[in-house]
Amino acid sequence: MSALYKVAASHYYAVYRYSYFIAMVSQRKIIHIDMDCFFAAVEMRDNPALASIPLAIGGSRSTRGVIATCNYPARTFGVRSAMPTGQALKLCPHLHLMSGNMDKYRTVSRQIRAIFQRYSDVIEPLSLDEAFLDVSQSSHFGGSATRIAADIRRVIKAETGLTASAGVAPNKFLAKIASDENKPDGLFVITPDQVAAFVQTLPLAKIPGVGSKTAERLARLGLIHCKDIAGCELALLVKHFGAMADTLLKRSQGIDERPVRTERQAKSVGVEQTLAEDIIDYQDCVQALQLLWPKLQLRLANQGDKGLQKIGVKLKFSDFRQTTVECQAQKASLEQFLPLLDQAWQRRQQQGVRLVGLQLGFTTPNPGQLCLPFDPVSDC
Repeated sequence: MSALYKVAASHYYAVYRYSYFIAMVSQRKIIHIDMDCFFAAVEMRDNPALASIPLAIGGSRSTRGVIATCNYPARTFGVRSAMPTGQALKLCPHLHLMSGNMDKYRTVSRQIRAIFQRYSDVIEPLSLDEAFLDVSQSSHFGGSATRIAADIRRVIKAETGLTASAGVAPNKFLAKIASDENKPDGLFVITPDQVAAFVQTLPLAKIPGVGSKTAERLARLGLIHCKDIAGCELALLVKHFGAMADTLLKRSQGIDERPVRTERQAKSVGVEQTLAEDIIDYQDCVQALQLLWPKLQLRLANQGDKGLQKIGVKLKFSDFRQTTVECQAQKASLEQFLPLLDQAWQRRQQQGVRLVGLQLGFTTPNPGQLCLPFDPVSDC
């Protein structure tokens, strides 16, 4: 069966099921909770003097560090997470930089997870500061997901002193989009009868998996918003985006049938970034790796007592070949990845690099072992 036929069949199957989806979607009530500038917010709570000044958590400029997160005063200067610290300090010379305290952030994360469990047992952690909750069967507030989300935010504020933003929708994709609509300290609801209108004007760039490069390719085809996909020929989508065409078709209709997963014991975790432009300079590749390191640190911090077994670096080249270099390791540091990057770089055969990734492999968890709150998962 050709790839085109497979995607076409999947598309028509999705369209065929759409009326069934609309009938069933009202039975699903999904909440996405996302803490506001979490690391920085914890520090501002513990030291109120920091609340009114630009604040960032990250590595120092002398070690070519990057910003893990920053507060909203810092964002007004253009400072963003994953930005090199040196660049952040150029944008905001009076930026107050802190190295952070992961033990403290994990403790607060446990408090927040305990609050979630008062409302639902169906919880899917994504990271230390965000999670999905399925409250479809909850009896709280007469089963109103909107009122549940509002109360979760209220209790988080009362018990931790932190603010959270929430999105309420019939599925995970839309709930995650919604939680970003009224940040910070906001609530946004997409009811089942609002789904079609909401996705009409939703930029395709907001669909998970659509990076900057894919968004540019879509734009060149005149595809900017989800409504534009409806009038696009399937063959054209398959030609330019391959198997991703199926995801574009479904998400552009607001369709996401993935359940909220309550149990997940990852044997490995990783982070990767498809670059806006292929890079041909080794130091640019080193910088791309450094930008990924804070994200990987966050995922490593969430793995509880799992034993680290190996680390790896992944590169994808301009011709779409990819290579991974791994080594045994019981702990991970940025410096340990650099020799692996060098080995992977030597395999490029003069090609540019279009994707950089970092990977961690773990020993098999003990049966019944409980993971720390907010273990991260891929949300494609």
